[in-house]
Amino acid sequence: MTMPKGFGSRPNNGGKRNFNDWWNTVPADLKQKARQGDEQNKPLLNQINYVLLHLHLAGKHDVKPSHDELKDWLHSGQVDVLRMTAKK
Repeated sequence: MTMPKGFGSRPNNGGKRNFNDWWNTVPADLKQKARQGDEQNKPLLNQINYVLLHLHLAGKHDVKPSHDELKDWLHSGQVDVLRMTAKK
């Protein structure tokens, strides 16, 4: 029996992985392409989408996060939707 993505990997979080747990499963070359030069900031949704597209095209559907995981990362602030700069 195949379990849903993320099931049981983080039992204290409803079975959802946090962003860093998932990010550690992404191939290093893809991580570098997505975040090169921006590693000191929080990940952006656009960078996550870049990785998701390449995983999809490579047929690595089991590595992609679930909808609930993505939603959790956004709502908990683990991933930014866009980078805001302070107004002067």
